[in-house]
Amino acid sequence: MEQIKLSEDYIKLGQALKAAGLVGSGVEAKIVIQDGLVCVNGEVDTRRGKKLYGGEVIEYDGQSVKIVK
Repeated sequence: MEQIKLSEDYIKLGQALKAAGLVGSGVEAKIVIQDGLVCVNGEVDTRRGKKLYGGEVIEYDGQSVKIVK
């Protein structure tokens, strides 16, 4: 499982998808999140601006990424 190390207090869900390389752009992140294709800790989350503080696992397109502090 890939990991994203936080350099700030948090990262927003859309930014995390882009940082992990799961989407190619912020626009693509917005679309897949709004379409309900992204899970945070096993539950669908449609909030692009959801703040991730570390410990969360995001899933999209069969890939998982853990957010670490």
